[in-house]
Amino acid sequence: MATYQLPELPYDYGSLEPHYSAELLELHHAKHHASYVNTANELLDRLADGEELPAGFERALVFNVAGHHLHSLFWTCMSPDGGDPPDGELAAAIKDGFGSVESLKAHLDRVVETTMGSGWAAVAWDGLGRRLHVLAVHDHQGDQLLGLSPIFVVDAWEHAYYLDHRNDKAGWMHAFWAMADWNAAGQRFLAATQDR
Repeated sequence: MATYQLPELPYDYGSLEPHYSAELLELHHAKHHASYVNTANELLDRLADGEELPAGFERALVFNVAGHHLHSLFWTCMSPDGGDPPDGELAAAIKDGFGSVESLKAHLDRVVETTMGSGWAAVAWDGLGRRLHVLAVHDHQGDQLLGLSPIFVVDAWEHAYYLDHRNDKAGWMHAFWAMADWNAAGQRFLAATQDR
């Protein structure tokens, strides 16, 4: 049976400094993300072995698989060469849906800064409505619209920023925008809009 694999980062652990410390990036990737991958695989092994599954099994599986998917996307939302604004069709869709890139960024800032506990801020394409949405994702899944294609995510869990920024979520977002890779998001946007 196929198993989930921890993806290699598209950059070295020290490549995002000074915006994201090598120590924090390694901890976040090699420990936190790896834990979601390992736990998802362990749960799937139990399912394949025909074990009697405890109450809450499905929730635990979704939590860990979704955590793996979101982190895999998150690593591609940052780049040592990031920080430039989006362009092309993604920029046009952002302007159409939010008025401006700065308005979208302010919306994402609010989602992260008001996250209570654990969660994510996400920008996702709605193929039926033909528009972008900003989502507040509780934990790794929450109560989300099905059928959306996430194109850009920001980790609002404390493990994503606390070592570098303590409880300063605004400081985390300021650092994040200096690394934001809108080019990769633009490619995901084009793929999502062509699929529907």
